[in-house]
Amino acid sequence: MMELMKELSLTPGVSGSEEKIANIIKRELKDVADSIEEDSMGNVIATKKGEKKAPTVMLASHMDEIGLMVRYIDEKGYVKFSTIGGINDQMLMNQSVIIHSSIGEDVPGVIGSKPPHVTKPEERNKVVKADDMFIDIGAKDQEDAEKMIRIGDKISFRAWFEEYPNDLIMGKALDNRVGCYVMMEVLKRVNTRATVYGVGTVQEEVGLKGAKTSAFKLNPDMAIALDVTLSGDHPGIKPEEAPVVMGKGPAIILADASGRGILTQQSIKDLLIKAGDENEIDYQLEVSDGGTTDGTAIHLTREGIPTGVLSVPTRYIHTTVSVCSMKDVESTIQLITEAINSL
Repeated sequence: MMELMKELSLTPGVSGSEEKIANIIKRELKDVADSIEEDSMGNVIATKKGEKKAPTVMLASHMDEIGLMVRYIDEKGYVKFSTIGGINDQMLMNQSVIIHSSIGEDVPGVIGSKPPHVTKPEERNKVVKADDMFIDIGAKDQEDAEKMIRIGDKISFRAWFEEYPNDLIMGKALDNRVGCYVMMEVLKRVNTRATVYGVGTVQEEVGLKGAKTSAFKLNPDMAIALDVTLSGDHPGIKPEEAPVVMGKGPAIILADASGRGILTQQSIKDLLIKAGDENEIDYQLEVSDGGTTDGTAIHLTREGIPTGVLSVPTRYIHTTVSVCSMKDVESTIQLITEAINSL
């Protein structure tokens, strides 16, 4: 359990380059699914067949993580970059990164900027913008750098995986390798009349792209997006801003992005709540003003697909490292498994 979660966390998969995560999913489900395919977008679809007239259920978990991309190499060999996905500039400063070279081995680097020793007083209190940062890869000059990397190479953050006390874990890209783990475990455990599609989607962080195409292809009777959500149990955040906390089970999302994202259909809401109540599985209810998930793209596909979102509370999402509870992960697996088994 923990080794797989560690592997998922540490494996790179910036949006548009999810192949290594896809390979893990295919490996883990090859003896579980009746079929596994990869579509032209890179989505992985593992099908566990049910009875002919039974419902079809799509479980969607995005494989990609936020990251960077090489945009320009200057004459001294320093690398300018663009952000991929929602990144706050202040968390980039002095981070260690890996450039995944298209012409050779991975190249380590560090994000630098103008040092505080030579900044003006009015500059010191301002967040340094990503456009004013660069990556130092130890190159002598532009020609030397171009022997190692190319424009367009993806960049992931260097991180490590750690087990914390109280069933907590710390690692890179828990958004959304946690969802990938949940999806795979549900396919391994579920025992239902329904046909279940376990889908690892691509490019969620840059526009919910893989969810759109895979949902159109499958056209399931219902869908559940598996993701993470903001945990509001640390300093600097008020309970009313983020009432969902770690250790109390997954969040059943009732609305996100103030309704611009998903407004969960009553039948899906009832299904998930009933599964939690009848099986004494902890869960929380969330109404969010913030971001959205693959569920938004899925529920607007074709004529509309009844869709819900089940999210694991996670601290520090959309940064280089996050923290979540494996107890909550297990509760998420149990809840969605029981919900599908009840169909």
